[in-house]
Amino acid sequence: MLVRGARLNAGTNDLNHDPKHGCDHVGYLDGDRDLRLDACRGLALWFIFIDHIPGNAFDWLTLRNYGFSDTSEIFVFVSGYTCMLSYGGALRRQGWPTVVVRSLRRSLEIYAAFLLLVIAYLALVWVTGTDLYRDETNTRVFFDNPGIALIHLLALQYTPVNTDILPLFVMLHFGFPLVLWFMIRNATIALSASFLLYMMVQLYSWNLPAWPAREAYFNPLAWQMLFVLGAYCATPGAARLAGISLSPVVVSVAASVVIFSLVVTLSWRIEQLKWLVPDAVVGWIYPIYKTHLAPPRLVHFLALMVLGMRFLSPIKHSKLKPWAVAMIRCGENSLSIYCFSVLASFLGFVVLNEISGRLAMEAIVSASGIILMIAIASLLAWEAKFDRRGPKPF
Repeated sequence: MLVRGARLNAGTNDLNHDPKHGCDHVGYLDGDRDLRLDACRGLALWFIFIDHIPGNAFDWLTLRNYGFSDTSEIFVFVSGYTCMLSYGGALRRQGWPTVVVRSLRRSLEIYAAFLLLVIAYLALVWVTGTDLYRDETNTRVFFDNPGIALIHLLALQYTPVNTDILPLFVMLHFGFPLVLWFMIRNATIALSASFLLYMMVQLYSWNLPAWPAREAYFNPLAWQMLFVLGAYCATPGAARLAGISLSPVVVSVAASVVIFSLVVTLSWRIEQLKWLVPDAVVGWIYPIYKTHLAPPRLVHFLALMVLGMRFLSPIKHSKLKPWAVAMIRCGENSLSIYCFSVLASFLGFVVLNEISGRLAMEAIVSASGIILMIAIASLLAWEAKFDRRGPKPF
């Protein structure tokens, strides 16, 4: 996920730039692209697709069943990291106007992608003509109240099921120039301020309004913590984190957290394991709200981050396996692939519900969706060779 040892130090004063294409590349190390970022995002996209199909037995293969955090944390963290690299490099060479324009443009791109995704989503649900799918996707309220729903949709307050992380990214990208301004002055203070806001959310449940629910599913006031942490890990100050990850004590604590989280989450789905989690522990850690990025989720992700910094080695172009290339391609085109995965998971749900819900059909649907994601990502990567656009740090 990150960089082993003290090599995680590519910050705003040491950013890599591709002079041939005139744009920043994300996650470079010693002149080579660190492909772990894209690989993590690609794998996360595969997991998201599988998880978004209700009742899919293959969700046992995904991260969410083995710990408090899931692929959402990976996405937000990596987005902050890549934003710091790409926009930080633009600031050093071209100044604040370029940073603000790029950040605004990217937030508008994600906003447009969100609206197009919802329109396509609504069209698919409407074609099914079944109330079951309208209830499952939180689109019944739109069909019942299209006028008011459209207003809330444009205001990022209405989100059908599985689309709700995109408004979070719109807001995070829109506000990134402010994060960058604080980071270049004192990254530690910026991270501390972010953590303070996160703690205020935990204490007072601050959130932004949503519709028809009362609050946003992904609370940006809480999830900004991972975004800012990702940005911090792209500054020279991240060498301190890398140094901490080398401590045997820290690694042992992180491993203990991961194992504890594994036991607890398995006890949710395996009746015979419930006795392993005492009631006192249940009362201490619950509820583990995803909306507010509950502390157990954050701590679990930090533990995974420490272990990743300690044990994951860089991925080299010369040693890539086909499956690694497939993950990287999906990660490089994460916004497009995520939008496709939402639609594909809904279609997969319809197929399993209308045709067959057997394990063999679940395997076919899951494999077919991932193959299509890889094919689309490969096509986009091929097309990008002839039309090089700017950085895409989503």
